Amino acid sequence: MTLPSPATEDVRVMLCDDSATTRAILARILDGEPGIRVVHRAGDGRAALDALPVVRPDVVLLDLEMPVMDGMTALPLILKAAPRTAVIVASALTQRGARAAIAALAAGASDYVPKPQGAAGGAADPGFRAELVAKVRGWARMKRQDPASVARRVVPPPPSRAVPAGPRLRPALVAIGSSTGGPQALATLVRRLPRLPVPVVLAQHMPAGFTTMLAEHLDRLGPNRCAEATDGEPLVAGRIHVAPGDRHLLVEATAAGLRARLTTDPPENFCRPAVDPMLRSAARACGGKVLAVILTGMGHDGLEGCRAVAAAGGTVLAQDEASSVVWGMPGAVARAGLPALLAPPEALAERIAALAAERITV
Repeated sequence: MTLPSPATEDVRVMLCDDSATTRAILARILDGEPGIRVVHRAGDGRAALDALPVVRPDVVLLDLEMPVMDGMTALPLILKAAPRTAVIVASALTQRGARAAIAALAAGASDYVPKPQGAAGGAADPGFRAELVAKVRGWARMKRQDPASVARRVVPPPPSRAVPAGPRLRPALVAIGSSTGGPQALATLVRRLPRLPVPVVLAQHMPAGFTTMLAEHLDRLGPNRCAEATDGEPLVAGRIHVAPGDRHLLVEATAAGLRARLTTDPPENFCRPAVDPMLRSAARACGGKVLAVILTGMGHDGLEGCRAVAAAGGTVLAQDEASSVVWGMPGAVARAGLPALLAPPEALAERIAALAAERITV
């Protein structure tokens, strides 16, 4: 008998939540997807740990608030017992839930999803379903890869069809966009960056409250200070300015230098904050002296903004497919022929540092 390869095996999912209703909702969504199979349902962290060696899941969907053993207690034990298993935590859309979710990511969880609020709540939203399925599929694929081979892989970009000829301009600003899988990619990137001689703006698709916790988490990882942007603040070298949830972050040129502008303009690509308006404004404000970096994420947010950056003389980098949880956003940019480099976050950090310090040319 020929055994199926890991790439073609069903993704095996364990659900761990004290709510039978939530377990049923998630099981109905995931079991309805081809190539995904819910193999166990546990009501608390202890029950999940006991079942782990028997059911051998690729992904554990883990509630953080449960009796007997909560998710934060169970998380390191699951990771120790099954290091190649991805743990995706479920978090309430509250300030407390955001803090817990980011703490779980710092403790080794792969990602988070918002906790569905009953059968008629968030689980009925097509966006929630798409996000859940994408994260389950993406993290299962990532965990099945050899991490060492992914970390240093640099892929030549496809032939450019959109970037104008001529030298690129040295960046006065780094602008980063990310979505699904972004928090962990950002953490890897930020850890590897030296203190940059230019400001950084960042749009990560996240709800209000979660971006506050994300900024605090990133601030602890490297020499570049990180905080949510405030309206009108100067954009400062060596600082990462994060777009707050439910606000677009724009870049404005003033006589005193670059400043942040926050707006409640309509969502773009179904997102606020969105990457496209940030990049378009950055290209205008900086006269093209922008280094745009597109990380993992669903959809194509960032594509039009990268076109504006490239047309103005800026540079585009993007995460490669092998290291991306979802190669939607960076893939769209790559297919347009815009990136000067496709690479995992570790290699992107090195290129960002070199370009910002003008140690290399593009």
